[in-house]
Amino acid sequence: MEIRELAVPDSYVLDLVPHGDSRGRFTEWYRADVLSEVTGAGLTLAQANHSVSARGVLRGVHFALVPPGQAKYVYCPAGKVLDVVVDVRVGSPTFGVHDAVVLDSEQPRAVYLSEGLGHAFLSLADHSSVTYLVSTGYSPGREFGVDPMDPELDLPWPSGLEFEFSAKDRAAPTLAEAREKGLLPTMEQCAARYAERRTPSH
Repeated sequence: MEIRELAVPDSYVLDLVPHGDSRGRFTEWYRADVLSEVTGAGLTLAQANHSVSARGVLRGVHFALVPPGQAKYVYCPAGKVLDVVVDVRVGSPTFGVHDAVVLDSEQPRAVYLSEGLGHAFLSLADHSSVTYLVSTGYSPGREFGVDPMDPELDLPWPSGLEFEFSAKDRAAPTLAEAREKGLLPTMEQCAARYAERRTPSH
């Protein structure tokens, strides 16, 4: 398993090692020790989610208020998606910066993003499955979104696809509008949360 930090600090891509023979394939898709070694803190698992999407379905950009926020570990066991991380932390030196990774069942990899970061993915094939582990449970009053088509974000969605959104994502504000409304987490809040996670409990 190889891991590297993305262009958005506190997010990582993990290249996984599949082991296959005539019977099929086996992949260790999550290793708590490896993630903890690189990020300085493990992922506290509170909930596991699984979605299946038709080609062209775009979900996000989603984020949760900090504290506690919601760290995510994202994996695509079937199909193919374009996974995007966006820095929505007000005060971050990379505020508004994004990075994208193709998650493909044929070349398995995963993405980890810390609390306070925005997340979206686009299904590039029918019946694409995305499984993600999250550090906090679903809390609708603390979860928000940013318009994935915000021209200022200029996210790398491919041309030639007809996108399908949820009503909530279609109505999401731009990053600038979300900032004006005070909806975004701050870098100060996130840094305090990261420090808290890295402090051993007694």
